[in-house]
Amino acid sequence: MTYKTELHIHTAEVSDCATVPARDSADVYAAAGYSTVVVTNHMSKFTYKNKRFDHSDDPWDVKCDYYMNGYHTMVEAAAGRFNVLFGMELRSNTNDNDYLIYGMTEDFMRAHPTMMDMPLKELVPAVREAGMLFLQAHPFRNGMKVTKPDLLDGIEIYNGHPGQESRNDIAEIWAKKFGFLASSGSDYHHAHHAPVGGIATEFAITSNEQLVKVLREGSFRFIRDGRICD
Repeated sequence: MTYKTELHIHTAEVSDCATVPARDSADVYAAAGYSTVVVTNHMSKFTYKNKRFDHSDDPWDVKCDYYMNGYHTMVEAAAGRFNVLFGMELRSNTNDNDYLIYGMTEDFMRAHPTMMDMPLKELVPAVREAGMLFLQAHPFRNGMKVTKPDLLDGIEIYNGHPGQESRNDIAEIWAKKFGFLASSGSDYHHAHHAPVGGIATEFAITSNEQLVKVLREGSFRFIRDGRICD
């Protein structure tokens, strides 16, 4: 039996650019047969100051409570139909790059209130020391900058966002050039999007520790354009 895991999804509860509430996207992913969904809402200055509100001056713990809402709502919405894991798409205040962090924990987030301001040379070692993985999302999309290879564990080689040109073919070549870990994700935001990315395994991924191990080992098949690729 094959089990599908989504590695890149946003919910309207947290990500300002997303329009689908977790309860609705949960129905979509259950219908698509995913066994696990990693919620990777945006962690950026726009998460707390956007067209809907300005919470930029709130205490960090309050911001963390708000951020966790998307994950907790997805857990409730999944209602045992699939596993839900906590991840993050971080945008540093120093540039417009987006980074996917797998293995993320609430404790780590709360303990690093300056994570958006930390230089990568300081943040990445902390992430790695905590047993997490640091990957650049859609690294060849317009506006992205090349990150020094030693600051990355991997890159997203397939991004399924239909409204963006992510140049997945270049990302795949780049990953092979530097021996990066590679990931695939739908980058699900809107109702007209579809679950088209992720990874497939022979067992259900039920914990962040298990997810990190699978990604490190490369013991999976990619899902691209909704198809499992050998």
